[in-house]
Amino acid sequence: MVDTEAPTPIETVAEDFFSDPHAYYRRWRERGPVLYVELPRNSVPGYVIIGYEEGRAALTDSRLRKNVHGLLAVFERKNPASRANPGMFDLSGHMLNTDPPDHTRLRKLVNKAFTARSVAALRPRIQELTDGLLDAMEGRDEVDLIQSFAVLLPVTVICELLGVPLDDREDFQRWTKMLIGGAAKTDEEVFAAGSDMSEYLRRLVQAKRANPGEDLLSGLVHTSDEDNDRLDERELVSMAFLLLVAGHETTVNLIANGVRALLHNPDQLRALREDPDGVPAAVEEFLRYDGPVGWATTRFTDEPVRIGGVDIPEGELVYIALSAANRDPEHYADAEAVRTTGDASGHLAFGHGIHYCVGAPLARLEADIAFRTLLRRFPDLGPSATASDPIWQPSFLIHGMTAFPVRLR
Repeated sequence: MVDTEAPTPIETVAEDFFSDPHAYYRRWRERGPVLYVELPRNSVPGYVIIGYEEGRAALTDSRLRKNVHGLLAVFERKNPASRANPGMFDLSGHMLNTDPPDHTRLRKLVNKAFTARSVAALRPRIQELTDGLLDAMEGRDEVDLIQSFAVLLPVTVICELLGVPLDDREDFQRWTKMLIGGAAKTDEEVFAAGSDMSEYLRRLVQAKRANPGEDLLSGLVHTSDEDNDRLDERELVSMAFLLLVAGHETTVNLIANGVRALLHNPDQLRALREDPDGVPAAVEEFLRYDGPVGWATTRFTDEPVRIGGVDIPEGELVYIALSAANRDPEHYADAEAVRTTGDASGHLAFGHGIHYCVGAPLARLEADIAFRTLLRRFPDLGPSATASDPIWQPSFLIHGMTAFPVRLR
């Protein structure tokens, strides 16, 4: 790729972005749907797409590439002082970081586990887990909803689905926060988390190969290679990483962010309690209004691309701000308001196109059960009297709080 003269960033994103990204988006909209900005920490400028129509189109634009080798080359060229994370190499060969035909092959291997029928069969178990977690909250005046419920439900579900020991959850959740949640303070912490997660998953894959079970990871390890579809060792570790992390982290924040939206809009909370059958539509609105993924995973241009009237040269980083697109006033009326009975159809919280979230049916099912049961079991659910403003994870990818104290009665 050849260096071309890039424009001057309109501004450098500061750390306060994570506590209120929409303050930035509102300011940026005055300048158009595509802007060139400089990000904190890595100091690598990139093009951020905040418009709905432009973002939806970009998610399906094959000129915006995702393969990890090309992406690393762009990062290294733009920031020669940056250091690659050795452990992340083994975790990055999954389908979110590939282009067709590799992406097509990888996705086909997991699609069958997340069909509507396969996911629906999990409803009784998810309901059982939900009831048990809420039973444990009974009798308490206040809880941290994230640690007591929003984390434990999807973590348990994905561990059972993949065949990952639930007792290991504290380790892989800590590594996840370091790798994608912005919790790491130094490169060394990120490198250590990548190395530890990679080694853990490698041992897990080896264990599945020696003693397979009825779980999804065992199935991937022992996939038939009749069509040359067998995953190699790195692909297995990477796929396990993607399914384990994406399979719980997004649902945690879908539940927590959705409850927070309800508590800040008592009329919507009251309406949903009176009509529990409105929960599925409300979940779509929570995804639109305050979804668990802030920005889609990074893309780069493999050739010059024109988006939203902006010419993006070859070899540039492109970020699609899903949370901004989902509140684009040009697409959604009253985009800044929560309307649980409104029309949130077409939101981009799960992406769009070939990289649309494979686990979306599972996330929707978990959220449906979680909201129905939580609102029924705790009719006095409200904000904690002692709660301060939430602290948000310092991550462009993950949009979620670090804690969420609520009042149960």
